[in-house]
Amino acid sequence: MSPRRQQERSKASNRQALDAALELFSSHGFGATTMRQIADRSGLSMGNLYHHFPNKESMFKRLLQEYWDRLLDPDHPLQRHFARAGFPEDLEDMVDEIEKAVEDNSAYILLIYVDVVEFRGEHIRAFYEGMASRFQDLYGAKLAERQATGELGDNVDPLVGVIFATRWFFYYFTVEKCFGAPMHFGMDSRQATTEFIRLLRYGLLPRNSPSPQPTGLKTDLKLTPQTQADGT
Repeated sequence: MSPRRQQERSKASNRQALDAALELFSSHGFGATTMRQIADRSGLSMGNLYHHFPNKESMFKRLLQEYWDRLLDPDHPLQRHFARAGFPEDLEDMVDEIEKAVEDNSAYILLIYVDVVEFRGEHIRAFYEGMASRFQDLYGAKLAERQATGELGDNVDPLVGVIFATRWFFYYFTVEKCFGAPMHFGMDSRQATTEFIRLLRYGLLPRNSPSPQPTGLKTDLKLTPQTQADGT
């Protein structure tokens, strides 16, 4: 067998193993899945499977990394959307791109929840820790410029807005499509996302209303040496 052909076969076996692991991890969890099950599902021998992966955690980590790499690829439609930095006028397009991303990656997204339950977020923490800086790089300068020219209000942080919108739409479509709970807001997804967009753009108060004071906060609290020391 030529080296090229051997390399192609090895790559195909690697993919078979990962696809089988993705199916099993996303449906049964990490702890309940064995290397034997992965080998049987992929059609590989145990020896061949261990040739590619030393253990199942290495496969789990590899699958999560595949998802991050796919999602953060500059050529991914969602990243191209972010690169245009058209928030908040482009919220409808954001909804469409995130819905498609969730549909295309539903099994990978379920691995995030497996990681939270079985690893306390060990393998996903770095992705979320770097989220704010990625959005700052994409949106920060343009949103600040629009605030400075009066195109955006100066009483809220639009960068927080775009991060919130992105995370909320991912959460919403995850529940709808991955958790099998459509209509969980009592309306179809188009109606629900239209309402979300209205809230994000305009809020709940009339435009000429004064900002309400937060409830439940002691705004007249005076710090004493004791409160400064223990935070109470």
